[in-house]
Amino acid sequence: MSVLVSRVSALLYPLLGACFWASVAGYKPVIIVHGLFDSSEDFKNLKMFINQSHPGTNVTVIDLFDRSASLEPMWKQVEGFKAAIYPIMQNAADGVHFICYSQGGLVCRGILSTLSEHNVNSFISLSSPQAGQYGDTDYLKYLFPQFVKSNLYHLCYTGVGQRISICNYWNDPHHRDLYVNSSDYLALLNSERANPNATEWKKNFLKIKKLVLIGGPDDGVITPWQSSQFGFYDNNETVIEMQEQDLFLRDVFGLKTLAARGDLIICSVPGVQHVFWHSNETVFHTCMEKWLE
Repeated sequence: MSVLVSRVSALLYPLLGACFWASVAGYKPVIIVHGLFDSSEDFKNLKMFINQSHPGTNVTVIDLFDRSASLEPMWKQVEGFKAAIYPIMQNAADGVHFICYSQGGLVCRGILSTLSEHNVNSFISLSSPQAGQYGDTDYLKYLFPQFVKSNLYHLCYTGVGQRISICNYWNDPHHRDLYVNSSDYLALLNSERANPNATEWKKNFLKIKKLVLIGGPDDGVITPWQSSQFGFYDNNETVIEMQEQDLFLRDVFGLKTLAARGDLIICSVPGVQHVFWHSNETVFHTCMEKWLE
């Protein structure tokens, strides 16, 4: 009897192992890019959620530009993250997924726009100021105690200011011309200023399979919160939703194309404060889980 059991086990265990490997091998690697003042240590819960839902998934939180280093200029961060991420892409024949939190969502847009050979399937933008930032938040008071939102443009729209990450996407709706002419990052990504690379960047960006935009009204940091879904203020500080924004209507980098393809997903969750998006299990199951296959 024991010989029979041994023989059955010898046949069965490799078969079970093969089935298990087949089930996990289908999960694409997940790359997480953190936000302002974060580090890789802050994403333990999100990694756990992914591994519980999709066992065996290779999850990498890129450990670069942590804490105060996250204030480095955005293009510098794009190049640094790109260099760290590219080898992961090269080793992923079926592609990878991006989860990019807060400022990291804008870093990821820079990577997706400028890296022609990327193989990102789902780009999950987790409470990221995609249309810019304009608010008197605790972050602003901490970083620039002598400024409020109405006068920060005096610093941000200068050569010195543009060496600080937050100024690269500071979008003052009352000083639109200054923003368009001074922003070295967001105005170029959004083709709000003439960009000779706009056609190529759009082509690169549209290689993604899904764009998932996550945000909510109780965020408390991203201002307006609709910026996480490409809505933003007009000059009266009335929020204009994404579908009415010029960058959508003119399809300057591909939002309208993604929507027409059915590949633009909007996920709004109330009751979540900014620092808890990546540790909230409901947010993961509601807005992220299904896009990480």
